[in-house]
Amino acid sequence: MNVITRTIFPVLQRALADQRALVITGQRRVGKTTAARWLLDQAPTDNKLYLDLERLDQRAVFGESNYDLVLSFLRNRGLDLTRPAYVTLDEIQYAPNVPSIVKYLYDAAQTGGQPGIKFILTGSSSFYLKRLFTESLSGRKVVFEMFPLSFGEFLAFRGVAYRPRASLADMVFDPYEYERLKGHYEAYLAHGGLPEVALAPTPETKTEILNDVLSSYINIDIRVLADFQKIAELQQLLRVLATRIGNKLDHTKLASIVGISRPTLAQYLEFLELTYVIRRLPAYSDSADRIAALGRKLYFYDNGIAGILARLSEGALFENAVFNQLRAYGELSYLARGSEYEIDFILGPTESATALEVKTHPLPADLSKLRRLAAGHALPQAHLIGRFPTPGFSDFIWGGLIF
Repeated sequence: MNVITRTIFPVLQRALADQRALVITGQRRVGKTTAARWLLDQAPTDNKLYLDLERLDQRAVFGESNYDLVLSFLRNRGLDLTRPAYVTLDEIQYAPNVPSIVKYLYDAAQTGGQPGIKFILTGSSSFYLKRLFTESLSGRKVVFEMFPLSFGEFLAFRGVAYRPRASLADMVFDPYEYERLKGHYEAYLAHGGLPEVALAPTPETKTEILNDVLSSYINIDIRVLADFQKIAELQQLLRVLATRIGNKLDHTKLASIVGISRPTLAQYLEFLELTYVIRRLPAYSDSADRIAALGRKLYFYDNGIAGILARLSEGALFENAVFNQLRAYGELSYLARGSEYEIDFILGPTESATALEVKTHPLPADLSKLRRLAAGHALPQAHLIGRFPTPGFSDFIWGGLIF
C-alpha cells in the first residue's frame, strides 16, 4: 500500500506485537482508515482481513449475539483461525456489539491457548469508547489518538523537504526558511490539516471537502453516537464556539445565546470534545481549585473545520493553529490574572514551564512584557510566536518552524 507516512505510524507498528486490541480513534477523515490499512499491511502474515463496518452487509454479522456465527463469517472470508490472525474492523461505532465480540474472542484465545486474533479497530469518537469500551475491554485494548496533520506532516504531504526542530530555540525566525515555507504555512492556516484537504488541488475543492466532513459529522456521527433530540441546537453552538476561539468559555452566556440549559450545554461541550471537534484548555496553576475557578479556553482541533463554521479573524486562525502545533510538544495550559493580563500558552510542567505568547506581528515591546510576566510567575523561559516578521526584529519563534 502506497501511503505518506505519518509520525504515529512507527508507534502503531510497534503495538502490533501486543496481543491486546489496537484501537485508533480520532475525528472524521483524519486518516484512521489509511492508518489501519497500512498497519494491516505490516502484519507479518497473509492470514489477515479488513472489514468496513459502514457497509451494512459486514456490519450485520457484528450485531450477532451468537459468536459462533461471527467465527463462521471470518472463516468464510478465508481467515485461518488455527494460526495467528489479524482482523481490522473499520468504524466500529456503527456496531455497538463489537467490544463484546472482541472480548469474547480475546478471552477464548487466552484461556484456550489458541493463537488468537489481533484486532485493529478504528472509531471516530472517544465518546463511544468511554461509553461502551470502559468495562468490556478493560485491560484488553491499547488506544491511540490520531489528529489532523502537523505542519511537518502537511509539508511531507506536499512533497516539501523540511528539517524537524527538536527545541524551541531552534524555531527562532529564519528569513530564508520563512521565504521558502510561508506560502505553505498560510495554506495550512487557512484550510487546516485534514489529509484529504491538504492533498486537494484548489481552495474551492478544499472548501467542498470541509463542508462534506462537517455535514457528515452532523448528519451521521451525531445521530449514531448520541441521542440528542435537537441537533439544530448543537449546530448553532458550533457556530457560536467558532467565534470564540482563544477565549475563556462563559457557560451562562453561551447557554443563553443558544437557548439551552447549562446542563445541556455541558453535555454538548463534552460530546464535541470527545468527538475531536473542540478542546478546552485548562488554566495554569498549582491549585486544582483555582484551575476550576478560572475556566477553560476554547480551541478547535482543525482550522479548516473552524473556518467553515465562522469567518475567523487572522489572529484567531493563527492562535488556533499554534495551539494544535504545540500540542505535540507537551502539556499545554494558559495563564491569566483576571482582566489584568493573560499569557496565551504555558508549555510543560511547572518546574520547566515555558511562557508562549502568540502575535501576528511580534514587536520588541511584546517580548519585554512577556518576559516580565513570566519572571513574575517564576517561569524559566519565555518566547513570542509570530506569524509575520516586523522590520529589525527577529527574536521570536516563527509559527512555520513548529513542525
